[in-house]
Amino acid sequence: MQPIIFDNISALMQRLHLPKPLHPLVALVHYDETKPDVSDAGSQYLLHFYKIAFKSKFNGQAKYGPGSYDFQEGGIAFVAPNQLVELSADPEEHEGYALYFHPDLLFRYTLGKRIHQYGFFSYSVSEALFLSEKEKEIISALFESIRTELENNIDRFSQDVLVSQIELLLNHCNRFYNRQFLTRNVVHHDLIDQMNLYLKDRFANQQALISGLPTTREIAAHLKVSQRYLSDMLRSLTGKTTQEHIHLRLVEKAKELLTNHSTATAQVAYQLGFEHPQSFNKLFKQKTGLSPAAFRQGL
Repeated sequence: MQPIIFDNISALMQRLHLPKPLHPLVALVHYDETKPDVSDAGSQYLLHFYKIAFKSKFNGQAKYGPGSYDFQEGGIAFVAPNQLVELSADPEEHEGYALYFHPDLLFRYTLGKRIHQYGFFSYSVSEALFLSEKEKEIISALFESIRTELENNIDRFSQDVLVSQIELLLNHCNRFYNRQFLTRNVVHHDLIDQMNLYLKDRFANQQALISGLPTTREIAAHLKVSQRYLSDMLRSLTGKTTQEHIHLRLVEKAKELLTNHSTATAQVAYQLGFEHPQSFNKLFKQKTGLSPAAFRQGL
């Protein structure tokens, strides 16, 4: 089934039988007051604009990393342009707020150049932002301030105010995600342990000879999380990206293999998944300060 494509917010509001946007590039839907038409339930929508969905409470569970976690405390999910979303008939899916804003709104602003830095737009829905009661109050107030601005008559300051309000909302979400990485560290440290075990097995069974070097995409797929979420989580907890963790484990395995003097350095490189020994030599020296030959001689 082909997705239904929406180039602008007005077309989406019309399709869902929701009120016409008060601003051509921004719409805020308060589901407690207005319910969408769900006759398209099960269909996939392709939106050419951003969506932020805030729910004060969820019922049921969602996949979060390797396990299932409930969303009873409420949370926020983010959708970037050109991502697919599926319309649900579940009334609980249409509670709280939904904010839509078009990339053209940000065209003249620094936020338009920086918005890709908010990594949560690349997270999967199962990696939604969980919120405490205090955080929900802050987010609710921000959504209401956007709503108030939209209900004012549009003037030459409207766009400046709306963009600054959206940026403030995103900055708070950044802060709350950083808190989430820390407060849910049992879940996240379990992910780190799984990643390290996977890399250990990957290098131990010589799979790299066939598959090449492990990639961030491969690791994220194994852990069932998005690449960006994994990298942001690791950076928050360990100060290292996924790629840096791969290199760390790779160098540890290389040191182990280099202790066997009968194995040529080139063979060590191939066994780890490098196509060219020169690339291995460069990475090893970058991480240890020694070439593989100098490390072996030091042994």
